[in-house]
Amino acid sequence: MANTWWELKILCDPDLEDSIFWRLEGFGCRGTASESKGNSSLLKAYLPSFQAQLLDLSALSLWLRQDALCIGLPSPLLHWNLIDEEDWASSWKQYWQPQEIGDRFLINPAWLPLPQSLERLVIRLDPGVAFGTGNHATTQLCLESLEMRLSQLPESFIATDDKKHSVVIADIGCGSGILSIGALLLGAEKVYAVDTDPLAVKSTFSNRALNDISSERLIPAQGSVEFLTKLIAQPVDGIVCNILADVIIELIPEMGVLTKPSTWGIFSGILLEQSKAVADVLEQNGWIVATLWKRKEWCCLNARRS
Repeated sequence: MANTWWELKILCDPDLEDSIFWRLEGFGCRGTASESKGNSSLLKAYLPSFQAQLLDLSALSLWLRQDALCIGLPSPLLHWNLIDEEDWASSWKQYWQPQEIGDRFLINPAWLPLPQSLERLVIRLDPGVAFGTGNHATTQLCLESLEMRLSQLPESFIATDDKKHSVVIADIGCGSGILSIGALLLGAEKVYAVDTDPLAVKSTFSNRALNDISSERLIPAQGSVEFLTKLIAQPVDGIVCNILADVIIELIPEMGVLTKPSTWGIFSGILLEQSKAVADVLEQNGWIVATLWKRKEWCCLNARRS
């Protein structure tokens, strides 16, 4: 870990939030947060100081202005400064509050008390430096898609070690583990969660413990599809993949060995303009795209084996 971090503050039009978060993720930023400032949004992001020089930050500022120009919105204002390591992780947490997603989920930051009313399935989360707080449109779309896919399970059912359904899922690019935990709370029996980032895997382990999920039901590991083929003895019932369109396109041909005729897939991290390219590759590799759900400029493809 770095001794110092870049703290980026971006004042922007609220409609630019998702595209800016996408840029920040691609730039290598870790924790991110947003808050309202009048009619604008203030975004904060954190990046180890060794990963970027001043010239890199200037280039990021230019990309953000170009993105805004392309969709006819005012240019965002980017400011940066260096902060000590012990300050960065807590700096964004004060702005992150419990959030309802879909019909059944509540994302509750680990450092806040649980709500008195537990009518929703509560995911306790401390993402650390991993992607996946529930704030991003793609994460929300995936959780809502999981609700739809697992809707045949009893409405009020929360799976436990001695009471579960035999649905096995692969979460490719698991980040904080939020989608894996969501699937298990909806009643899945087991999730294999992989990510190429060791910090994401560490975060998934931590959030598994926060949500009192056993090691037999949520199995995190560092790697990707190739590693999953060695880890899983039988084809899975579902695949969740919330990464980026270019990465998904590369991985789709490898996913066939994980599937059976009834396997379904949830694919997100995809800009609307990229959806056709991803859908084409899915169909070329034996998938049928059943629905496309969108939120702002992002979309989620729900597919099944043909």
